[in-house]
Amino acid sequence: MRLLVFAASLVVASVAIFLVVNALPGDVATAILGFGADPSSVAALRLRLGLDRPLLVRYLSWAGGMLHGDLGRSYLTGEPVSALVSPRVAVTAWLVVISMLLAPLVALPVGMLAAMKRRTWQGAVASAASQVGLSIPTVYAGILLVVVFAVGLHWLPANGYTDLVVGGTWRPAEFVQHLVLPVASLVIVQASVLTRYVRSAFVEVLNEDYFRTARAVGWTRWRALWRHGVRNAAISVVTVIGLQLSTLLVGAIVVEQVFRIPGLGTALLSAVSNRDLIVVQGIVMVLVFAVLVINLLTDLSYLLIDPRLRGGDRR
Repeated sequence: MRLLVFAASLVVASVAIFLVVNALPGDVATAILGFGADPSSVAALRLRLGLDRPLLVRYLSWAGGMLHGDLGRSYLTGEPVSALVSPRVAVTAWLVVISMLLAPLVALPVGMLAAMKRRTWQGAVASAASQVGLSIPTVYAGILLVVVFAVGLHWLPANGYTDLVVGGTWRPAEFVQHLVLPVASLVIVQASVLTRYVRSAFVEVLNEDYFRTARAVGWTRWRALWRHGVRNAAISVVTVIGLQLSTLLVGAIVVEQVFRIPGLGTALLSAVSNRDLIVVQGIVMVLVFAVLVINLLTDLSYLLIDPRLRGGDRR
């Protein structure tokens, strides 16, 4: 059932993306040739690009190609969109995956501390730190990190990107150095959001009867919380993580602009400015596909966290 919903969502998303992109004002052929171009040249280019075909035919051609991994060809260069997008997907994936792994690792202990020590100065500091992180947009977090660690201290590069393997040679040091600041700017915001939800989830656990029972038999608060509280709080936390991963993709696109990283965000903005709409369609479709996969995996993870949900209803 979940796979059917996933497939239906993918179809609906593809239709919406195609219609929205093709509803944008202006003509692609005119934008490519210039507004002073000869009308016959514009008509010839529209014919060559297939823009003269009915909208439904163009959509079915594009959707059918996606089933075989073909996202079409760039209107400007003629290069396959999949070839243009593939290396950039890897760059953006590094940003998202590393940030996705680090944000919960930061949020879980800080959120637990904020819940356990909520009436002490330690809990107040943890909550205040997460609130500050929430108030800083990703782009400003990136700029602030550049000013401090790149411009001020000269510890890390201010921008750019180096592949992990260049010309058959491993370059892990340069790879990590160029990712530290972009990943940190994403983790600051994402971990702050998760910390608030982790704290709320564990505060609820602290008030449950099973937690009091564990404490009554002699367990320490930390042992009882870790042994029984984590699993019971996990479903709500995983839900938030799944939602935050979607925003993390958007944040990664913004961060790529700040640090001049050649990922999907850079390619998307370039395609928009050049009115290369087939490339825009392909990149947005890749991003939507990633979000839907994340939501599907989040939904399936509930079954691993709580086996009671495998019977059907989530109650």
